[in-house]
Formats: sequence, structure tokens, C-alpha cells
Amino acid sequence: MTREQALNLLRKYNKEAFHLLHALTVEAVMSYLANQLGHGDQADFWALCGLLHDVDFEQFPSEHCHKAPQLLAEINADEKLIHAVCSHGFGIACDIRPEHEMEKVLFAVDELTGLIGAAAKMRPSKSVQDMEVSSLKKKFKDKKFAAGCSRDVIKQGAEMLGWELDVLFTNTLNAMKATETLVQTEFQQLQS
Repeated sequence: MTREQALNLLRKYNKEAFHLLHALTVEAVMSYLANQLGHGDQADFWALCGLLHDVDFEQFPSEHCHKAPQLLAEINADEKLIHAVCSHGFGIACDIRPEHEMEKVLFAVDELTGLIGAAAKMRPSKSVQDMEVSSLKKKFKDKKFAAGCSRDVIKQGAEMLGWELDVLFTNTLNAMKATETLVQTEFQQLQS
């Protein structure tokens, strides 16, 4: 399976700008973290899992993580990718537990990238480049801010990884800073 096939599948089932931007963001964060955590040889696979993790969410929200295997079969996705995609919904949409480090990272960063993205939109710069972890922690503690981003899931993801919340915040924020321009450029290309 190529990235082009994955992107085409994503676009077949996702039309809303928010979902496309989220997919590109999680893809970039996953690739970055694969390299940072010593899995550079698997960075492309980590990225594909990030890109496709919500492939079924826009059109089939009530079947999220249950419809994904059927959609992923259209591009002959292997079982490892299907398991990873489905496991990011553990305890929320399905009972498939994240087992491997990559799956735990995906589970942890999915919600957190949404929270960071929402916080960036509130900044004068509209960017993560000038965001500090201390600012992110304040947004995290404010339950009314980006209320749809589950703080419990973010905490559970950090626990699965054996990371302190600050470590998860720092790693994810650094990944988004490093990839923001690339993600925005690709997102704009998808919109044109």
C-alpha cells in the first residue's frame, strides 16, 4: 500500500476540512515521533496509521473503528495497520487494546493534537510555533476549552506509554512545531 492509495482512500470517505487537516496532522506527528523514539525504519508505517486512523469517522461516526477494516480492505491494508487504526478507539469506540508502542502513541496523540490545534487557533499567531508547554497545560486544565478533546483519553495514553503528561505534551508539541509548515502546505494543496 502506498501513501497515495492511503490518501485517496481518506479523501474518498472524508470531505470536511477539519477531518482532512486532523489526519494530516496526526500523520506528521506519528512520523516525527517514530524517528524521535528510535523507530525511523518504521516511520512510513507509523505515518500511514496516523493518516488513516479516522478513515471511517466522518461518514460512519456510529460505527467508528468498526467500519474501518472494511474500508481499509479496499487498499489491501495489512492486519497490523488495521489493528493499529482500530486500537486508537480503545475504550471509546471499540475494545481493541493498543499493544505496540506505535499504537499507544497513536492513542495518546490523537486527542492531544486536537487540543493543541484548538489552542493554536486562539493564539494571535494562529500557530503552534510560539506555544509553550505551560500554555498547553493551562488549556488542558480548562475543561470548557475544546471540551470534545477527552482529557481522560490523553491521560490514559500517557499512562499506557509510561510517560508523564509533560513528556507527552512536550513530544507532541515539538512534533507539531516541526511539521506545521509541511502539514499546512499539503492541506492547502488538498483544498485546491
